[in-house]
Amino acid sequence: MPFGLDRRTFLATAASLVPTWAQGHSIGGHSMPSRGRATIRAGFDEVSGEVIDLAVRDGLRIVEGRRSIGRAVNGSVPGPLIRLREGQNVRFNVTNHLGEDTSIHWHGLLVPFQMDGVPGISFPGIKPKETFTYDFLVRQAGTYWYHSHSGLQEQQGHYGPLIIDPAGAEPVKYDRDYILLLSDFTTLDPHFIMSRLRTGEGYFNPQLTSWTDRYKLSGAERRMWAEMRMPPTDIMDIGAPTYTFLANGRGPTEGLEYLFRAGERIRLRVINGSAQSFFNVRIPGLPMTIIAADGQNVRPVEVDEFQIGTAEIYDVIVEPGNAEAYAIVGESMDRSGMALAMLASRPGGRAAIPALRDPPLLTMGDMGMDHGSGGMDHAAMGHGPMTEPASVATDTGSAAVDHIAMGHGTPEGAASGAAAGAMSMDGMNMRDTSLLPPDVKVGPGIDMVSMSPVDKTGDPGLGLRDVKHRVLNYRMLAALEPNKDKREPSRLLELHLTGNMERYMWSFDGRMYSAVSDVPIRFAWNERVRVKLINNTMMAHPIHLHGMFFELVNGQSPATQPRKNVVIVQPGASATFDLTANEPGDWSFHCHLMYHMHGGMMQTVTVMGPKGGA
Repeated sequence: MPFGLDRRTFLATAASLVPTWAQGHSIGGHSMPSRGRATIRAGFDEVSGEVIDLAVRDGLRIVEGRRSIGRAVNGSVPGPLIRLREGQNVRFNVTNHLGEDTSIHWHGLLVPFQMDGVPGISFPGIKPKETFTYDFLVRQAGTYWYHSHSGLQEQQGHYGPLIIDPAGAEPVKYDRDYILLLSDFTTLDPHFIMSRLRTGEGYFNPQLTSWTDRYKLSGAERRMWAEMRMPPTDIMDIGAPTYTFLANGRGPTEGLEYLFRAGERIRLRVINGSAQSFFNVRIPGLPMTIIAADGQNVRPVEVDEFQIGTAEIYDVIVEPGNAEAYAIVGESMDRSGMALAMLASRPGGRAAIPALRDPPLLTMGDMGMDHGSGGMDHAAMGHGPMTEPASVATDTGSAAVDHIAMGHGTPEGAASGAAAGAMSMDGMNMRDTSLLPPDVKVGPGIDMVSMSPVDKTGDPGLGLRDVKHRVLNYRMLAALEPNKDKREPSRLLELHLTGNMERYMWSFDGRMYSAVSDVPIRFAWNERVRVKLINNTMMAHPIHLHGMFFELVNGQSPATQPRKNVVIVQPGASATFDLTANEPGDWSFHCHLMYHMHGGMMQTVTVMGPKGGA
């Protein structure tokens, strides 16, 4: 049943407005033939037990009338909910019915590295018509997910949710348990998308070419952006109408709903299983209490909205009142579209759907120059300066670190013309590679350098810095259970996130994965390391470490730093985490924006075993 979309012009007219190139039906090579293929179901079943059989197949996906070839696990997108219990052994028999190799990575699970599911790093992959058995002990509890790490199959639907119930009692009580898995759908072949991104990044982002007409910028501001060879609306590489944003495999007009009774406590497990999208999640009229991040329990914190980067997970508790329904809105970060579901007191109950908000603009702080409202004054917040421990030895020296004070300039506005912060570009060189440390490879893969990056764990994310309600930021997170390892790190590893946006080249320290695949980042067994990520690009990157959790350095004490496995590094900024290298083997470390990872932003981390071997 439609959601009363007369209030949403963009949804009501979406089908008629989608251009031919985005539909993928009329231009050869952009989409794949679908005749004779079984239709893939939207939504998912549940599987559990000690032996679970999973089959990966092609099929026809239909989302809001748009057709595409999909990759389904057990016939559905998302794949089946896998429900396990902490302490059990599990064996997954994964059979590949595709015409190409496939794999499954168990995102966030602590497993032997041979079971991690990354072809070329931890195993060879699963060949067509072959079955691979993953066999491991379930060592944790929480909300997680799984997805392919082969080719570009995530974009086509090869992903699904995974819940591990704790061996003991849950720390938070609730009456109902629901999953909201956000993702993005396109009719286009992902290899075509990758090719187009490399030849013209604005191809899938209409806002890149319309911003001069939409915003009342001064002549000086326009000249500044022109000098930087980028528009202030370069927020996401791909938006609507190329993407339709999904909730549990369903488009915004396809009626996903969760039933409730007034006064019940609802646990909503929000997973960003998209290929390339950030979402801003809110339920108008209903606060949310964050109780877990990336599967790890945190001290409850009440907010009205949060940004969730690709591959991040947040568990929230909501307590619906007497309204007939509440809209669950997953608005894309560029505000070109939304995923949508309903909390309904009866089948078919519907709430008003908010209009898309004005698209955000990048600021001077996002350029790594003046930091506006994105740069948080840690001392003023009562946390003291964010300095490195005195005993930490730095692996790489850098002039591009946190040497300047963090100010509070003009808030980020969407249509205010304040995006440039009324600053002149005179004397500012956004391509001054002398700011980079000597071990960063300077070449065509670097087209921009952040002049003075600062820690932005207090930044709620692009588009959310000037809203009137409560928005989550990383500084609000604290571990519920004390961290086991509270040692001070013995060394600092500094890594730069680098890229050339025009050529769509992405890398760590100027080196794409193809050039360093056999030169891993090495950690000694049980070593305590502080890792500092410096983002020299103008896009937010969700950086994911396989095989281990890290503790985000966010102003909390070492005992309560939140444990995560994905961290968003804001544009032109830095983020830092502490890591205990206690999981031996080879692990993938990459940006979880799928096209950025395949564009080169990936590394291998090797943890030496207790006896010196991997």
